[in-house]
Amino acid sequence: MKDYMNIPMSENDADAKTIGEYFKKLLITLWRDGEGFSGKRPFGNSGWEYDVYAALIAAGIPIGSLDEDGYVDNVDCAKADDCVIEAIESIFKEAGK
Repeated sequence: MKDYMNIPMSENDADAKTIGEYFKKLLITLWRDGEGFSGKRPFGNSGWEYDVYAALIAAGIPIGSLDEDGYVDNVDCAKADDCVIEAIESIFKEAGK
């Protein structure tokens, strides 16, 4: 299993340095906001999923490409989401034992 959690992230609205830190902040935001949680704008802007997709692409995961500014140019969302789900499951792998 790839170590997605330590993949570095470029500048993002969560101010997360890695994908793992991003997911941690996302879960904390969900918990704190409860019913007021915005799935569209959890950190203030929409399209937040693309912050994670960009980090995966920059790390060489073959799910798409970035433009010259480091933004997602194209992405296979199904493959990208599979990577995200694998990363999330890795967080809880030890918790279920």
